[in-house]
Amino acid sequence: MSSIDVVIVDDEPAGRRSLRECCAAEPDLDVAGEYGDPTLALAAIRAKPPQLLFLDIQMSSMSGIELARALDPATLPLIVFVTAYDHYALEAFEVSAIDYLLKPFDDERFARTMERVRQRHAAGNQVDRAAALDTLMAALDKVTGRAPEQKLRLLAATQGRQILLDPSQVQLVEADRNYVRLRVGTETLQARATLQQIEEALQAQPILRVSRSCIVNTAYVREINRTLRGDFILVMACGVTVTSSEGFRERVRTYLDRLRI
Repeated sequence: MSSIDVVIVDDEPAGRRSLRECCAAEPDLDVAGEYGDPTLALAAIRAKPPQLLFLDIQMSSMSGIELARALDPATLPLIVFVTAYDHYALEAFEVSAIDYLLKPFDDERFARTMERVRQRHAAGNQVDRAAALDTLMAALDKVTGRAPEQKLRLLAATQGRQILLDPSQVQLVEADRNYVRLRVGTETLQARATLQQIEEALQAQPILRVSRSCIVNTAYVREINRTLRGDFILVMACGVTVTSSEGFRERVRTYLDRLRI
C-alpha cells in the first residue's frame, strides 16, 4: 500500500494533536508537517504540496477557506475541512466532492472520511478537485447568505501596457522612489505605490520583508544561503537573488526557523 503525504493545519494545538493521533493509526498516512500558523502553512504547501490536507476552517489570522482559495489548482491536494459549522452550513459540503470532519469527531467518523479520501486519491483527478472546491465555495456563500468574494487584483505597468495581476503571482517587490518594481515570472512590472501599500495588498500571501526596500513571497524562495557576516541570501524561482539587510536579519532568521521540519 503506497503512503499518502499529509499536512495538518489548525491553530489550536488540541485540534492538531487529535488529527495527528488519528493519522498515526492509519498505516498509509504519513504526516509530513503540521502548522498552527496559516501563513506559514500556505508557504510550505506551495513549496511542497502534500497529497492530503486536513484544514481547519475557523482560524484567527486566515480562515481555511481563504487558505484553500490561495492554493494552486494545478497542484491542489485532496482537502478535508475540519469545521464546527452548524448543520445548515454543512449542506454546502454535502453538495460538493470535498470531505469534512465536524468537531468533535470520533475514530469511526475519521475512518469513513478516509475511505472516501482513498477512493479519490486513487482516481487522482486534479481538475475534479479544483471543480469541487469551486462548488463548495459557491455553496457556502449561498448557505451563509454572503455575496461571493471578489478576488483581489493588482494593476501594474510594463512597456506601456496596464496589466491586472493575481497577487499570488508576485515573487518579490522592491521600492523604487515613488514606484515599486514587481517581479512576476521573468517580467519586471512597475506600479505607482509605496512598499507599505503593496505589503497590505499582499497580506494574504506568505510574504517576508527582508530589508527596508524589499519584500519576497516565500512561496517562490528556492534556495537560502548566508553571507560571511550572517545576512541571508534568498534565491527566487525567477532566478533573482536578494539579500536581507542587517536590520531585518533576525526577523528573517525567526521566520525561516519556523519553517523547519
